[in-house]
Amino acid sequence: MVTVLDTRSPERPRHPEKARRPDTPVLRKPDWIRVKAPGSPLYRETREIIKSNNLVTVCEEAGCPNIGECWEKKHATMMIMGDTCTRACAFCNVRTGLPGPLDPAEPQGVAEAVAKLGLNHVVITSVDRDDLADGGAQHFADVINAIRASSPKTTIEVLTPDFLRKDGALEIVVEAAPDVFNHNLETVPGLYLNVRPGARYFHSLRLLQRVKELDPQSFTKSGVMVGLGEGREEVLQVMDDMRVADVDFITIGQYLQPTRKHHPIDRFLTPDEFSNLETTAYAKGFLMVSASPLTRSSHHAGEDFAKLQAARSAAD
Repeated sequence: MVTVLDTRSPERPRHPEKARRPDTPVLRKPDWIRVKAPGSPLYRETREIIKSNNLVTVCEEAGCPNIGECWEKKHATMMIMGDTCTRACAFCNVRTGLPGPLDPAEPQGVAEAVAKLGLNHVVITSVDRDDLADGGAQHFADVINAIRASSPKTTIEVLTPDFLRKDGALEIVVEAAPDVFNHNLETVPGLYLNVRPGARYFHSLRLLQRVKELDPQSFTKSGVMVGLGEGREEVLQVMDDMRVADVDFITIGQYLQPTRKHHPIDRFLTPDEFSNLETTAYAKGFLMVSASPLTRSSHHAGEDFAKLQAARSAAD
């Protein structure tokens, strides 16, 4: 587990909306969840590039268990528009509260970091910015354009918020033509009220479908966590819903509880169960499936994008 240090004043907790919640039990992780602590020279080099460009990464903010592996390969997922989210999802470790203004220098800073890291494929995500008129859509487009200007051979994957009730926001991002458009459904619809209360399942599903309507050649991607209390049949229904929306790529990973104040883990699925979900997803028609305990949206994203392209070519 990665510990994210909060260097702000103790009067400003990371998750103020969760402070009064009762503690929930944290289950002991099984052997297949454990990862090596980060700290290699390449990891430290990546960390220095991120910090020297004043960037935020979801790798750190969300406490991703794969940070050591990814940063050792100089793969980092940039989190734009600050480190504070306007939502308060029960599963997420990203700081919540009122964000500051957008940094107009951030698109260029991200582009410079991508060039220094020598990335062939980069994933750009963000906090939710419900305080902005377009939800940050134009900022996404500016980052995409800045990367294209400085690293034209780098393929770009975005992992966006839902832009709930922000007319025209999705169109701005799609027009910037990212190579992969990712938006995570996160969980089954029956758990949204407790796990993702600020979002709406069918709005997120429709957003993914709309991307394909706007750009039929785009690759779309979405992910769910398991172990939150969902049933297998509910996960299979989500797969079917994604296929109706013509989603190309599904990721399925184990939910890991960040703190005792977050949504509890219902259970740890075994590697065999993930293998079965992967087989089922391919049978349902997905071009690409990543299903394992440590699967995350941007884990192995570059390698998976190459496989996604090959799968589409083979299917044509």
